[in-house]
Amino acid sequence: MATLEIQETAAIQRRKMSYEEYLRFAGDAQIVEWVDGEALIYMPAMFEHQNIITFLLVLLRSFVEYFELGIVITAPFEVKLWPDGPSREPDLIFIANDNLSQLTSKRFTGGPDLLVEIVSQGSVSQDRVYKFREYEQAGVQEYWLLDRRPRQQQVDCYIMGEDGTFYPKPVNEDGRYYSEMLPGFWFDPAWLWLQKLPDPQFALAQLMLTSDKLPEDIRQAYQAIHNRLTNKQ
Repeated sequence: MATLEIQETAAIQRRKMSYEEYLRFAGDAQIVEWVDGEALIYMPAMFEHQNIITFLLVLLRSFVEYFELGIVITAPFEVKLWPDGPSREPDLIFIANDNLSQLTSKRFTGGPDLLVEIVSQGSVSQDRVYKFREYEQAGVQEYWLLDRRPRQQQVDCYIMGEDGTFYPKPVNEDGRYYSEMLPGFWFDPAWLWLQKLPDPQFALAQLMLTSDKLPEDIRQAYQAIHNRLTNKQ
């Protein structure tokens, strides 16, 4: 654990401040989190990190909006996990319709239905240890940890058990990860290891074509997109 902390010192600046000071300090262009009387100020994300976020955002938001399941939000956006607890800014947030009452223009209060964190060299212990425990305590229903670092390529997905504990959910026999909170949604972890990510519209077409809830005209439209983009992959 000490090694992880040493790795993070250059990537995260820490400043002592109250929660009220944090609210005045945090802006809307940089990720700043608040934990145990400290603001954690993260360095701007690198291209690879932002590239994955953009790719997943297209997939998640398109799927969620089409099926009217809720809302998807990207960082920086405050998630106040419990009243006197930490404030985190996950990379991607999914909030189901039933929980939208906990969302305001400034923050979400409580544990969202699904959170995604992209692991970077400077966030390993935050994502895998501290946030893991906090998200579990807050009742987050599904947590994805996506690590694309060289020689560290790994996807770890967890779902909330009835006992309030995170349990790992592996990929399926077909190599895809199927979400619990978004029935019918899946992604292929192999996409994330490619030097160049797939065209998000091509990946979305692949995803949507496996749904049994698409009207025939929409299915034909996605089939046309898939066919058109196949040769470009």
